[in-house]
Amino acid sequence: MNVTISSGLLRRLVEEAGASPDAEVCGLLFGSVARIEAAEACANVAANPARAFEIDPAALFAAHRRARSGGAVAIGHYHSHPSGLPVPSPRDAAQAMGDGAVWVILGGGEARAWRSVEVGAFVEEAIEVVE
Repeated sequence: MNVTISSGLLRRLVEEAGASPDAEVCGLLFGSVARIEAAEACANVAANPARAFEIDPAALFAAHRRARSGGAVAIGHYHSHPSGLPVPSPRDAAQAMGDGAVWVILGGGEARAWRSVEVGAFVEEAIEVVE
């Protein structure tokens, strides 16, 4: 399966990650099962943001409230690996819930997409970039 994203949005996410070499950036992704239409940067509230990410729970709750009121639906999230590759780490796998969420991981100036297909496991999704 592919996940589609605009070139401008993808560029913005890669630039956001590149601008934070000492801490993981993170945020929510909005759209549909096969298309990322928007992204919202969120505070990383992890105890050690240089090595982990935790999206601010207030941002998650706010996104769910907006969706219940007819707003965009959160389909997943993104985060960076400042000194690593854009592949799921063991910590990422431990957080995978098997809920079909899209994870965009940024690292080394690139982005790769993954889908949480079962608890503790991901399948890579091809990213289709559109204008």
